[in-house]
This record gives sequence, C-alpha cells and structure tokens, in this order.
Amino acid sequence: MDYKTLIKNLHPLEVKVLLKYGLTDELTSSRLQMELGYKEGHANQAFSWLAGKKLLAETARTPHMYFELTDFGRAVAKNGTAEERVVQYLKQNGPALLPDIARALALENKEIGSAFGSLSKAGVLAMNEQKKVICTEKPLPERFSIAKQLIQKALSAENNLLDAAQLSKQEIEVMGGLAKKRGTSDSPFRTIERETVAYKLTDGFAHVVEALKKAGVTGNEIGEVTPTMLASGEWKNGTFRGYNINIPPARIIPGRTNPYVQFLESVKDKLCSLGFEEFDGPLVETEFWNGDALFMPQFHAARDIHDVYRIKTPTHAKSIEEPYLSNVAAVHQNGGTSGSRGWNYHFDTEFTRRLIMRSQGTVLSAHQLHTAKVPGKYFGIVRCFRYDKVDATHLSDFYQTEGIVLGNEVNLRTLLGFLRMFAVEICGATEVKYVPGYFPFTEPSIEVHVKHPTLGWFELGGSGIFRPEVTKAMGVEAPVLAWGIGIDRMALMALGLNDLRELFSEDIEKVRLRKARF
Repeated sequence: MDYKTLIKNLHPLEVKVLLKYGLTDELTSSRLQMELGYKEGHANQAFSWLAGKKLLAETARTPHMYFELTDFGRAVAKNGTAEERVVQYLKQNGPALLPDIARALALENKEIGSAFGSLSKAGVLAMNEQKKVICTEKPLPERFSIAKQLIQKALSAENNLLDAAQLSKQEIEVMGGLAKKRGTSDSPFRTIERETVAYKLTDGFAHVVEALKKAGVTGNEIGEVTPTMLASGEWKNGTFRGYNINIPPARIIPGRTNPYVQFLESVKDKLCSLGFEEFDGPLVETEFWNGDALFMPQFHAARDIHDVYRIKTPTHAKSIEEPYLSNVAAVHQNGGTSGSRGWNYHFDTEFTRRLIMRSQGTVLSAHQLHTAKVPGKYFGIVRCFRYDKVDATHLSDFYQTEGIVLGNEVNLRTLLGFLRMFAVEICGATEVKYVPGYFPFTEPSIEVHVKHPTLGWFELGGSGIFRPEVTKAMGVEAPVLAWGIGIDRMALMALGLNDLRELFSEDIEKVRLRKARF
C-alpha cells in the first residue's frame, strides 16, 4: 500500500483518531466527543472515512430508547392532565354535562370525552340519570401519579430526555400510554430510538500511524488561514495541510426554474398577452359546481364514485348560492328558462352539496359565468383529480388549462382558431386533427388530437360551445366558447418527453438537463 499517498488524503479528524487510540480501544461517538472534543457529526464523519479506508471496523450496535418531553407534556406539567382537571372541577362545582365541563376548562370535546372514558372505566367517574358526570369516592389510579413524576423528572433532565434503561418496569408500563413516535401534539412524550455504534481500529492502522509520525503529521495542521491568524501571526509558527491541486473543483449548480413550472408560466404569459384574464378556485368543490351547473345529470356515469375522490370530513357543503341552485335545479328537472326539456328527473339538493376533489377544470368556468363580462376572455391553469390508471399519457392528478370566451360574435371558427393555437404554438405539434366529441355541457363538442413522435396520436383536450342550459342558468345570454386542454400532455410535446410521469421525476439530474423548446 502507498502509505505516503494515503496519509496525504487523511483528514485531521481521522489523523487525531489514529494517533490517539490503539487496537484494543472501543470507539464510540460519545467517547470522541469527550476525549477529542469532537461534535457528534465530526465523530461520525471520521468513522465513515476511516471505515472507507479499511482502517476501522464496526464491532457492535446497541439500541437505546429515549422519551422526550413534548410541548403538550410541558403544558400538562403546568396545568395538570385533563383527567385531573375534570375531577377537580367536579369536586368544586358538582355534577355537570360533558360540554359544560369542556367549556369551563377550555378543553376540546374529544379531550373531555377521552378523559371521561378513561376515568369511568377506572370507576372514578360515572353518569347520573340527567346525563351529568359525577365523581365517585374512588381515587385516581396510581398511573396518574407515576405519569406526573415522569413529567417532572423529564423537566429536570438534560434536553428533557429520559433514558428507558433508567426507568423502572412500572414506569415503562405507564410510559407506554404517554409516548408516541409520531403525531405527538396530544402526547406528553415523544419516543426516540437511537443506536450506539462501536468501532475498533484494524490491524493495518499501525503502518499508517508509523507513516504519520515519520512525516510529522499531527492532525493540528492549518487547513484554512483566518483573519485572526493573520492578525496574530499564528500562521507563521504552524504547519499547513497538503493540498492535491489535481482534484477537480466542486460542481457548481446554479438554481433555475423547474422546466415544467417554466412551461406553465409561458402558457400564462401567452394567454395574458392575448387579453385573457386568469381565474382560480379551490381544489375541493361541490357536486353542484363540478357537474350540476354544467348540465351533467346526477345519474350520469361520470358521477360514479370511481371517477371522483370524495371528501371524508366534512362530507357536504353547508349551502349552495342562490339563485343559481334554483336555476340549475329547474334546468335539470324541466329545462327552466333555457328552452330545453331538461333531464326530467327529481333534482337531489342533498347530493348537489356533496364535497369532492374537482375532477375537471370546467368547474372554474361554471363559477366564472355569472360574474363574467361580455365580451370577455378568461382562463385558468387548474389541478384536477380523477381515479385513473397511471400510464404514459394518464395521471390520477393532472393540470388542465381551462378557458372561456364570451361574445355575441364568437362561433365555431373562433374556437378552432384557439385550439390550433394551443396545439401548434404552445404544444409544438406539427400534425393536428379535430374529432367530434360529446360533453353534456357543450354543443357542438370537439376534441383536438395531436401526433407525438413516439406515442402517436392522443387527445389533447375537449372543447365546444356551452349549451343554453349552462349559460342561461347563470344569467348569460351570449354564446360562450369553452375548452379544457390537458396541459400536462402539451408539455410532453413542448419539453420533448415520452411519459407524463417524467414531469414529476425524482431524478434531479434529468430535471436539470431537461430544456423547454418553447
């Protein structure tokens, strides 16, 4: 082995370890911190480097568990547990309803409910015929006093940490109900698991130490000249670390905008330069705006639970704006004032309030109609969510660019012009075709398709002219052009990609190398 080259590549952190310890010494991070004054990170780095050079080997791993006091635990130390406070309140004020206790103690209903459940199970609390909580003669279980002692012990401990190895069996049992690994906002303690790793120097280290001593390397060599050294002249009496000028410099990676974000911004800039105004809205929508306001019948196949993501809590909005709810309900039931016969079914006002993740960008167009100007041009870049099989051209959450144009002079030719602009000028497609389509809210309806050099033909998006059932329910009399274009798919062409999933790649090198062609 070329020890001369090896010692040149040793860091002072490694040199001090090699010169300080021998083959029989067991080395741990805490030992290096105590004896060499290293920080924990420096000790671990020295171990990593020496192990990589085969001068150090791991000999043991010892797991340790600690319990760290949380902010919630500190609050309990100050105010007492919810159980203790409930018992104290009842002893002072007599029987009371659970909501009244919660208000009096400024606690959440769930905290009071949990405290009552725990204490009623232990026989400390009960409920009388008036559904009021009462105290029995039974004292609080011993675990509450042990919990209090543990919290006080943690308050006086270094870093508010308790070592599991130093707790009694009874304390460990109580701690099982007080500590969590995650979600500790309502737990007095956080569980922390750590390992103590032990190392020993290998047989080859002796030759390296000999070479270090022969070269006069101590690990105290100067690696950086500071202003303080220059002012004091200390540098004159020191020795300097050697430097390898053949080592390539560190790679400099300047920050820049993510290519896909840059593409989205370019689409916004182009539409704004054409006089469009941008609109936006919430990710969570009601069935009313996501479908009913767009003349999609409530029994339509697209309303199936497998096509939209429903919200678990809360499940429904409190209300829908009037007069739009009544107008849309009338259109669905008998056509209202639209001149249509509607869908001829009973409109479900409970269903229409159901909350979902928006499944199409057209929901924002529906929102915009009753406040839009005539003539007017509006657009939005909208995140949508649908239950879909993920592949090269489909994602379960995706972006659409959604837009409407209102005016007495707009027609199908105007719409085709906009679609061509999206396909050619923004998407970069050279082959474009229009295919008749069907959407419950437009007539006529048109799909625009483009040809990808690798994936072949695929749909870019849908469009059409809003039906009177949509516009008149919102108080709009003029024709309205509408489109919903898959902007993710446009990016496939513009960024030269073959798979939508590459837009959200975890490979940072691919993201850095990717360049937009717009």
